[in-house]
Amino acid sequence: MNETMICAVGNVATQPVFRGLASGPSARFRLAVTARYWDREKNEWTDGHTNFFTVWANRQLATNAAASLAVGDPVVVQGRLKVRTDVREGQNWTSADIDAVAIGHDLSRGTAAFRRTNRAETAASPPRPEPNWETPQGDSTHSGAEQRPEPVAVA
Repeated sequence: MNETMICAVGNVATQPVFRGLASGPSARFRLAVTARYWDREKNEWTDGHTNFFTVWANRQLATNAAASLAVGDPVVVQGRLKVRTDVREGQNWTSADIDAVAIGHDLSRGTAAFRRTNRAETAASPPRPEPNWETPQGDSTHSGAEQRPEPVAVA
């Protein structure tokens, strides 16, 4: 299925609303995305048009977004764009929603401290050691080209 994936950079415009639903946690907030451009006449940056999106997050992303985001926070949101049209009280309404896949603070505009959440699935699995990604000294078998694993015969 073809979907329109977008990455929007803006500010949290409303406090995230968290709901615990039968299908799992859900959260939503409004995102304000304002275009900025250099005005040569004024010799300064100027704000352009502001677009507003309703951002929807589900499952663990919803829980983490509700606990991490506040009004005014600069964020980067990646997700599926959903444009909906509706008729309300005889008027046409159009809304743009983002079904979020990832949400993060915009680190070009500030700092953040990441804290990993405890999830039941990760607590049950044993920790795996980090692989050694370094190429051993004197390894003459590496030619710089991508090496592919040998095919395995399945009986």
